[in-house]
Amino acid sequence: MDIDVEGVEQRVFTGVLPAWDRVEEAVQDAHRRESSATGGTVADYIPALAEADPGLFGVCVVETDGQVHAAGDVEAEFSIQSVSKVLTYALASDAVGHDVIAERIGVNSTGQSFDSVMAIELNGGHTMNPMVNAGAIATTALLPGGNADERWEILHDALSRFAGRRLELDEDVYRSETEHNQRNMAIARLLESYGRLDVDPLEIVDVYTKQCSLRVTARDLAVMGATLADGGVNPVTDQHVVSPEACTATLAVMATSGLYERSGEWLFEIGIPGKSGVSGGILAVVPGKAGIGVYSPPLDDAGNSVRGQRALAYLSRVLGLNLFASAPRAGGGSREGDPDAAVDSRTTND
Repeated sequence: MDIDVEGVEQRVFTGVLPAWDRVEEAVQDAHRRESSATGGTVADYIPALAEADPGLFGVCVVETDGQVHAAGDVEAEFSIQSVSKVLTYALASDAVGHDVIAERIGVNSTGQSFDSVMAIELNGGHTMNPMVNAGAIATTALLPGGNADERWEILHDALSRFAGRRLELDEDVYRSETEHNQRNMAIARLLESYGRLDVDPLEIVDVYTKQCSLRVTARDLAVMGATLADGGVNPVTDQHVVSPEACTATLAVMATSGLYERSGEWLFEIGIPGKSGVSGGILAVVPGKAGIGVYSPPLDDAGNSVRGQRALAYLSRVLGLNLFASAPRAGGGSREGDPDAAVDSRTTND
């Protein structure tokens, strides 16, 4: 895409969240409203995932200043699964640069399922975006490291810095996924055949499987989201994890491709960058304001948490988080004759 903005500084205007008590009340209300919601099924294509308790449900918001709002099972651990893709993409963006990763991985939706082989073939062997398995495997292959062990250690350490604590590998999930990841191995071999991988494809699949098997909580996801919301600085540890430029690129891809083939509906209805995983977690980001983590194992037929989507839709509306929400200025009227007016009298974020 030729947009000719080299040397033009990216400016940022994000606003603020409502007062602390309003956010706290909204989080508690979101959990209370959706606790009794039914529908969806727990993922069972990987045996270890099928063991999840369908009744678990947690909602957590972490503001960019480190304040935490939590309700429900926010400390229940589960494997991060596809939510890890956004973090790996941010790390790869820093490692190889914006232009390289845009060309090598792509940023457009596939319109296909997350493990589609057809999407690769239809695009001449090119991955379309990092939020589906083919693109995520290719993204992991761009991370630094002389071999698979080094690459995993670098990745494990970085994902832990996103969470603000040392994350542990779920050995049962890792073993279960390794025994059932023939499709991912086939995807990696296909990418290799098109010259899209520069390293051993099966070693990269192993690293990718490990990253998906790290244990996290809804609170961890919220901290990770707040890190992306605040230009790559973890609000709990105050540690710089990735660059602001990597965060910008990651949030854009999350917004357009983070909810599998339902990504368009997500953006239309909820209006904030998000990424789901088949274990039931969703990480959402309100740029400059907060990260949100939700967890509830029952999924819709696209692989997205049913309760999680409903809770996030509620929070988006009552807290004014939708990036595309628009309303007339309070009092109406024309700005004619006031060309320098920069701030109106809207009070939606009070």
